Amino acid sequence: MTTTSDRLPERTTADALSRLAASVRTEDDRPEIPVEAPYSGSTIQTIPASTSADVLAAFERAREAQPAWADREASERAAVVRRFHDLALDRRAELLDVTQLESGKARIDAFEEVLDVATTARHYAHRAADYLAPSRRKGALPLLTKTTVNRRPVGVVGVVSPWNYPMTLSVSDAIPALLAGNAVVCKPASETPFTALALRDLLREAGTPDDVFQVVTGHGSEAGGAVVEEADYVCFTGSTETGREVARRAGANLTDCSLELGGKNPMVVLADADIETAVEGAIQGCFTNAGQLCISFERLYVASEVYDAFLDRFVRRTRALDLRPAYDYGPDVGSLVGPDQLETVERHVEDAVAKGADVLTGGRARPDIGPYFYEPTVLSGVTDEMAAGCEETFGPVVSVEPFDAESEAIRMANDSDYGLNASVWTEDGERGRDIARRIDCGTVNVNDAYAAAWASIDAPMGGMKDSGLGRRHGDEGFLKYTEAQTVAEQRGAPIGAPRGVPDSWYATGMALALRAMDRIPGVR
Repeated sequence: MTTTSDRLPERTTADALSRLAASVRTEDDRPEIPVEAPYSGSTIQTIPASTSADVLAAFERAREAQPAWADREASERAAVVRRFHDLALDRRAELLDVTQLESGKARIDAFEEVLDVATTARHYAHRAADYLAPSRRKGALPLLTKTTVNRRPVGVVGVVSPWNYPMTLSVSDAIPALLAGNAVVCKPASETPFTALALRDLLREAGTPDDVFQVVTGHGSEAGGAVVEEADYVCFTGSTETGREVARRAGANLTDCSLELGGKNPMVVLADADIETAVEGAIQGCFTNAGQLCISFERLYVASEVYDAFLDRFVRRTRALDLRPAYDYGPDVGSLVGPDQLETVERHVEDAVAKGADVLTGGRARPDIGPYFYEPTVLSGVTDEMAAGCEETFGPVVSVEPFDAESEAIRMANDSDYGLNASVWTEDGERGRDIARRIDCGTVNVNDAYAAAWASIDAPMGGMKDSGLGRRHGDEGFLKYTEAQTVAEQRGAPIGAPRGVPDSWYATGMALALRAMDRIPGVR
C-alpha cells in the first residue's frame, strides 16, 4: 500500500525535479547534495553543491545583465512583477506541492506563503515608480539652490534564504530589489532548493531576463558565504549565530545588509481578553508550520485571573490538532524539516522535564506518523535555567506561565535577548496598544498572532536586540536596495564669500541671513 508520505505530489514528478536540478548552472561537475522529503525521510532528488567559483560566475552574469534591466522604465519592471503575481496565484497548486514536498509543512501553512508572495508583489509593483521618482528637497539657499534626490539601484543583491519559508524568504525579499532595478542572486537552503528554482522559472515566464534573477544551490558554508562576499547588498534570514558571521563578513567589505534572525517571542493575555479568541490566536501563533516560524510564540504569559480557564482550553485545543502528512488540505500541523530540528526539540523538552517543568500535553516524537513528526507540546514551570526557557526551540513547543500585574507581564515579555514579534490580547484596544509600545519587539500584534503585522506590507517588519538589523516591508524594505544620490544645482553665484568682499563682512551677513531665515515660515 502506498501512503501519502511515500509518494510525490500529483503535480510534482521526478522528471520535473530532475529538470529543475539540471537547470542549476555550475562551472564544472559538482558533488550532489540529496534533498529529502520530511514526510518520508526519502531522497527526492539531488542538487549540485555549488562552489565559490560557481557563485562568482553567477554574479558576473548578473552584473552584465543588471544595467539593461535598470535602464527599463520602472513601470515596465512593475508590469513583469504583476505578471509574476498572477502566475503565482494561477500555479499555486504546483508551488504548494513543491514547498510541501521539501519542507514537510501542512498545506494550509504553505498557502500562507503564496498569499505573502502575491501580496508583496502587488504592493511593491504599484509603488515602485513612486519610490524611484526623483524627489525635490529644500536647497541650501532659497530660490538659488535646486536640490534633488535620485534613487539608484545598488547593483546585485544577494539573498540567502532559510528552509522554513522557502517561497516567502527566497522571492518576497527579491521582489523589491528587482523592482528597484537590481539583479538578484539567491542561495536557498540546501533542504529546500526546488521551491526557489520553481519561482525562478515563474519570474522568467513573467518576463524577467534569465540572468537578472539566479539561483545557486549548495551548502551555506561555501555557496552562502560566497554570496555574502560578492553581493552589493546582503539580505539574510536565519539564526542569530549565522547572522553575526554574515554581518561581520559584510562589514569587512563595507556592504550594507539586512538580517532577520532568531526569536523567543512572547504572547501576553490580559484578564479582559476574550479567552476563546486568545486561545485560537495562540494555536495559530505557536503551531503554524510546526512552530518553525521566526515570529511564532514560544512563551505565553496569561493573567492569573484567567490562567486556569485559558490553560484548560489551550491544552484541549492543542491535543486535538490533526498531526499527519498529506499533500492536500486537512492536517493542522505538519512535520519538522529534518533530524537536526527534531534533535533540538527533543533536547529542549527533555532538559526542561529533567529540571522540573511539566508536560501538559505532547512531549513526544511520532515516528509512527513520519520520521520527523513531533507532537504539539505545552509546558509549564519553565525557567531561564532550561534551554526551552531562553533558547529558540523553533518547533511546536510553548511554555505557559501566569502573571499578576501588567508591569510583570511586560517585564517577562522583555526578559529575552531577542525582540522579533509579540502579541497582546485584550478587549481594550487603547490599553493593548499602550502595552505594545512598551514591549521591545520590532512587531507587536494586538488581538492577532502575527499575520496582522506581517501582512501589513506597507509597514516595516524586523527585529530588535539579537533578532536582527534592518527591515523588510514598507518604504524601508524597498529603499534599502537603492543608493540615495543628491544632486544640487546652484543658480547665480556659488555659495561662499564673493570675490572682493572681506571674509568678516561675509560672515556677518550670513549670520544675519540665517537668523532671518529662522523666522520665515516655509524657509526654515
